[in-house]
Amino acid sequence: MDTTRRIGRRSLLKRTAAAAGALAAPYLIPSGLLAAEGRPGPNDRIGVAGIGVGRQGSGVFRGAAGSPLGRPVAVADANIKRAGEIAAKMGIEPYQDYRKLLERKDVDAITTATPDHWRALVSIHACQAGKDVYAEKPMSLTIREGRLMVEAVRKYGRVFQTGSQQRSQPENRFGCELVRNGRIGKIHTVIGANYPSPWECALPAQPVPDGLDWDMWCGPTEPAPYHIDLCTPRANPGWISFRTYSGGEMTGWGAHGLDQIQWALGMDDTGPVEIWTEGPKFDPPVYRQPESRSRGEKICGSPMIFYRYANGVTVKLDNGNPGGGIFIGDKGKIEIFRGKVTSNPPEVVEEPIRDDEVHLYKSNNHVGNWLECIKSREKPIADVEIGHRSTTVCHLGNIARWVGRKLQWDPVKEVFPGDEEANAYLDRPRRQGYQLPERV
Repeated sequence: MDTTRRIGRRSLLKRTAAAAGALAAPYLIPSGLLAAEGRPGPNDRIGVAGIGVGRQGSGVFRGAAGSPLGRPVAVADANIKRAGEIAAKMGIEPYQDYRKLLERKDVDAITTATPDHWRALVSIHACQAGKDVYAEKPMSLTIREGRLMVEAVRKYGRVFQTGSQQRSQPENRFGCELVRNGRIGKIHTVIGANYPSPWECALPAQPVPDGLDWDMWCGPTEPAPYHIDLCTPRANPGWISFRTYSGGEMTGWGAHGLDQIQWALGMDDTGPVEIWTEGPKFDPPVYRQPESRSRGEKICGSPMIFYRYANGVTVKLDNGNPGGGIFIGDKGKIEIFRGKVTSNPPEVVEEPIRDDEVHLYKSNNHVGNWLECIKSREKPIADVEIGHRSTTVCHLGNIARWVGRKLQWDPVKEVFPGDEEANAYLDRPRRQGYQLPERV
């Protein structure tokens, strides 16, 4: 069995800077299945820390740390006041630099709901430090990031749950099982929601609030002027709408809806082979003053996006619901919502799944499933590969709009064959000191 070996912080810093100029991070070689750091024993409560504990992150962290399987240990946030408030209520220690939190031996696992541009680095560093990870969706900002996250999870033997919690809703699972078991015959078309792509940000500068390390918040991106309507996730309009930090609602709500489409079609380990657009050329606005998302989302909802899978199924992003899709087969249709499933003919949803039919992974509590899998070392319901594949479908839609022509996609090699322009969108430049590692 492997033995645990920690590389010293100073040694690692020198090594990482020399190799790629990357952000220094703790590093741990996994120790197998012993009850050691990052691998709590069967009777231990899991030490949970939260990284990025804002609107979504605080709820996920509290849910995990407050579970009978978990216990709170620490929190980290670029806004130290926010971290301090949560820490004071829970009797734990706050940090502004998450890397210091990862050095703690009593942290077995982390939840993270940072803005999208930070998700990959935090997750990879946590894996290298021997921590299991619950990462909010969308799992990545680029396709290349997602693949490196998968590699890190596999290399360090981590349990990684993507926050696509609709997989843990019984109604959604039932709807996907109906589709998988051919209750409406062969599927030929799926209608999803018309998720808008992100646009550009040029909001004016405001004073940085006390306690917020704005340079750290910007992280891998080139620092922009602070503005509350940039720093907030969904505001006027918030970072989720801006291309520098997010894939827009294409990766926001799209990571839910397209994930359900992937699950129902049995495509968790692959993806579409062709993507194209129809309609006006993509022409994103630049927001120079705070305003609602309405104008930007209307403009960035064009052109319409289509996907084709190798089995001939076509997915059209149009008037479907954002949390699922409408599956059309040669014997009827099934619509999967968030926590709801309907059919035409209606009797399709009235028949239970038989014992001899396909039964999908069952989980009725998304965070609880992750914690249980930390104990068992099994893969959770929204494992890192699943999260990567679903998020990739979202990224492919954005890339199709940005390029403005039909694209061929190789879901095995994860490239656009022979297409230099499209392949340039597989990743993004990062600020010096925040690069992704060449190898995890």
